[in-house]
Amino acid sequence: MEKKSTETNGMVKNVGVITAMFTVVGTIIGAGVFFKPQAIYAATGGAPGLGIIGWIVAGIITLCAGLTVAELASTIPKTGGMIVYIREIYGDKLGFLAGWVQVFLYFPGIIAALSVIFADQFVILTGIDWMRMPLILGLIVFVAVFNLLGSKQVSYLGNLATVCKVSVLIIIIIAGFTLGKGNNPIVKPFVAKGVNPFIAGGEVLLAIFYSFDGWINVCALAGEMKNPAKDLAKAMIGGLIIVMSIFIVINIAYLKVLPASTLAHTPAVAQAVVTEIFGSLGGRVVGVGIMISVFGCVTAYSFTGSRVLYALAEEDILPKSKKLIELNKNMVPQNSIILMSTISAIYALSGQFNLLTDFAIFSIWIFIVLTFIAVFKNRKIKDIKTFGYKIPLYPIVPIIAIIGGVFVLVIQLISSTLLSIGSLLILSIGIPIYNLKNKKSNKKDKL
Repeated sequence: MEKKSTETNGMVKNVGVITAMFTVVGTIIGAGVFFKPQAIYAATGGAPGLGIIGWIVAGIITLCAGLTVAELASTIPKTGGMIVYIREIYGDKLGFLAGWVQVFLYFPGIIAALSVIFADQFVILTGIDWMRMPLILGLIVFVAVFNLLGSKQVSYLGNLATVCKVSVLIIIIIAGFTLGKGNNPIVKPFVAKGVNPFIAGGEVLLAIFYSFDGWINVCALAGEMKNPAKDLAKAMIGGLIIVMSIFIVINIAYLKVLPASTLAHTPAVAQAVVTEIFGSLGGRVVGVGIMISVFGCVTAYSFTGSRVLYALAEEDILPKSKKLIELNKNMVPQNSIILMSTISAIYALSGQFNLLTDFAIFSIWIFIVLTFIAVFKNRKIKDIKTFGYKIPLYPIVPIIAIIGGVFVLVIQLISSTLLSIGSLLILSIGIPIYNLKNKKSNKKDKL
């Protein structure tokens, strides 16, 4: 009988290209496509052109990003994704900081943002404004308790959330194209009068990159794939093309029902579109479906984020690492889950969905851009002839990815300077913590 191949960490390599491709699709499609159009069209001044072009440009940049990172993943086929690549190419300190940013900025920022939008959706459905902040914090606590029950329950909820979001997408696309008025402008005007297209373009891309968020996480599957050198790139390309197509089509469907000037002032875009077509009852049904989808996303990010925290603690490079790796009776890292949820709750007190997503995406894209640059260094230290997958149109593809990422970071620094500085300050706190723990570790080794 043929044995399944395993990696050195003992994980079975049983993930094929189709499974990986749908992991890309399932991971990316979340709350962004339902709620981010408001931020996109607000940035353009209520004009549709730059918004639609933004979805196409962001899709192309993300595709170039996926093609670029896929080469690293194929040459470093280890479970762990971006943190592993950065550590291997740049060293332990930057690898730690990549993990630090995920644990203390990215994951809690996204969890907080999703909790805010969950509560906002509830308020839209019920009109009970005073429940907003208690529900935001209550959801974070409830999800933490839910995650303490074990991974099986999380996977069941993930399946339910996927069914809900796919159902909502199908309803909106079909209804938008068949029942939409069809006379709202789609590509003109480009931006409203008085709007700086350069600044607006950066804000649009930042908002859309949140909608595409999660694409890089499929690289973490490399250690469990049957043939990562060949299949990872196929999964990345196929998954991103599917997602990009869905996002463009559904945004055209939105515009066929409501004009961009209305979407710019509509936080819950998907529900508003369905309400316009089917009335209040239809909007409420879709609203509940979106809430279930968002709840599933919060649970998934909490689950994944606590595991990244656990992985860092396992290396004993965080304060109180021994506490953070303690498992409960369900074999889940209880203290890591509690810490992740506490940080998320603190961020959630802002109550600002777009602020929180910008905060999280800015911080993670610093390291995503470093990952793109790592491709050039990786080619210098390794024999390219041994690569099972090579970036097509090299170096054009990685350069496009780098330019796109740097452009968004620069625009964020210009348009949201204080927010960006806050992200950089939290990132910088990780440097003395790493140095201190590393110094203590070296002393122990000498003893």
